[in-house]
Amino acid sequence: MNIIDKNQVAKELQTFVGSDVYVHSEATSYMFVRNFKVSVTHAFIAGKGPYRAAVRYDGHGWLRMEALTHYEVDEQGRLLLAGYDDRGRMNVALHLGKEPFPE
Repeated sequence: MNIIDKNQVAKELQTFVGSDVYVHSEATSYMFVRNFKVSVTHAFIAGKGPYRAAVRYDGHGWLRMEALTHYEVDEQGRLLLAGYDDRGRMNVALHLGKEPFPE
């Protein structure tokens, strides 16, 4: 994974706006969701690092993830965002894709 380039991640997030998207999201030890299908109406990234990303779905709900530090676009075109602590442990993840994630 690469350290977040805010402008690049903002562009990548915009590729999902107006589409049905599968979401995988987790926050270490207290939340996990996979293959939650939503219709994305807005998406943005904010902050100066670590970053926060938000996705508005179906015109009435938001999914927001904070403490993001790294990103990658994989060979399937999925946007993978993650937040790592100073010891290299992943604490949060937000993954967006147009196809379901493997179970």
